[in-house]
Amino acid sequence: MTPDPVRIVLVDDHEMVIEGLKAMLAAFSDRVTVVGQSVGAERVMGVVADLDPDIVLCDVRMQGSSGLDVCRQLRAWDPDRKVVMLSVYDDEQYLFQALKVGASGYLLKSISSEDLVRQLESVHIGQTAIDPSMAARVVEWPGARQGLTQRESEILELVVNGLSNRAIAAKLVIGDETVKTHLSSIYRKLGVSDRTAAVATALREGIFQ
Repeated sequence: MTPDPVRIVLVDDHEMVIEGLKAMLAAFSDRVTVVGQSVGAERVMGVVADLDPDIVLCDVRMQGSSGLDVCRQLRAWDPDRKVVMLSVYDDEQYLFQALKVGASGYLLKSISSEDLVRQLESVHIGQTAIDPSMAARVVEWPGARQGLTQRESEILELVVNGLSNRAIAAKLVIGDETVKTHLSSIYRKLGVSDRTAAVATALREGIFQ
């Protein structure tokens, strides 16, 4: 028997993009079908609740909203909900942030129609989809899934090992203020407010094995 097409809802704050995606996928209607859409994030929850799609294909950045927030809300409402982020941003940090909030994939808007369909099918059967142009150069360092950059990961590891800001600056040959800036970013991404809590979180989450 031929499997049913993957049912998707499109979310973007530009109707032109949505219409372009629909036209792009029309040739693959036996494999993927667009069952609904939301221009902007405001109507997403209602559309998804009404249509119960297999996958929500959502832009990462929208005016006044974030696709990452949409993903977080959908996953909080339904932990099994599959959300794939679609973006123009060829940036590993967006990719790791998307994975952190529970996205099932991160694809670029430059992806070919055939690759897009294939990636959506892979998500439908439980795999994680990463855009082919990014997959080959994505290296997951400690803390990447928490949204930390490689430099932030280095600094957090030194903090865990008990080094002071000055010692970290000397070891990495950077300024004290640069260390402080990185630490502020680390605290924000880990959801903590100080050095002790950052160390506790790093140890609890097993960021450094």
